[in-house]
Amino acid sequence: MFSGGLVSTGPPVAFRATMADPRPAPEDLMTTPASPAFPTDPPLAYRDDTFLDSEEGRPVRILAEYLQPLHAFHTQRVHDTVVFFGSARVREDGPMGNYYRDARELARRLTEWSRSLASPAHRFLVCSGGGPGIMEAANRGAADAGGPSIGLNIGLPHEQRPNPWITPGLSFQFHYFFMRKLWFAYLARAIVAFPGGFGTMDELFELLTLTQTRKIERPLMILLYGSAYWNEIVNFEALERHGVISPEDRALVHFADSPDQALDVLRTGIADEGGGPTPAVARSVTPHDGMRRS
Repeated sequence: MFSGGLVSTGPPVAFRATMADPRPAPEDLMTTPASPAFPTDPPLAYRDDTFLDSEEGRPVRILAEYLQPLHAFHTQRVHDTVVFFGSARVREDGPMGNYYRDARELARRLTEWSRSLASPAHRFLVCSGGGPGIMEAANRGAADAGGPSIGLNIGLPHEQRPNPWITPGLSFQFHYFFMRKLWFAYLARAIVAFPGGFGTMDELFELLTLTQTRKIERPLMILLYGSAYWNEIVNFEALERHGVISPEDRALVHFADSPDQALDVLRTGIADEGGGPTPAVARSVTPHDGMRRS
């Protein structure tokens, strides 16, 4: 023990609780387990909810919204997707119910076709924003065909909840819109945009821009369902006429007005591409030198 500032070389001696050191001796801890001991240990940083919810924890939350879906997609062998966009306000028995029914039917037929493909991975899985309306119709159609589907839900002030047709293990809840958009784009081979409002427009034009600027490496087909709606809402001809997009940009957009027509366009546009390997993590193409960065 300590004596005169030097450490004794004799056998160790347990300290008793004193005013200077209020901790109980080890044998006291063993014989009186119910007595108070040391204060509770602090949680590990990655289990500290207060920290994770703090401003300083934001980078960890962002990274988690990238890595959790990545792990799930690798585990579930998801290779690529067909993403359905459209209004959350469309109801099966409402004024635009025909779009709900068509989205459900298209998703069913697309899933039946994808399940017929010989592949060790899941190909062309239906993927939606996870909520109601057109999103629900897409997941429901995949379930009708007995196939899996993905839901990328987002927490909103009006409490959007995941629809019940998403496959367990492929339902995700996001806080950050930009991370949700990354996962829409990451595995997508095609986008099918049904009539929708601000959210649909935002997602559609985000992916149109990424395709136009070739920031998405793999070919991405963009199909607008309901030509009468889309030609009224977006004047693509005027954009080209004013010179703000090129004829090649306008050619990025395809149209369909029935599930049969949409499926034919999708199968023609994506089936022959082969898909290649699952994209590398965060791979992009730098326009100044063409070097691929992973």
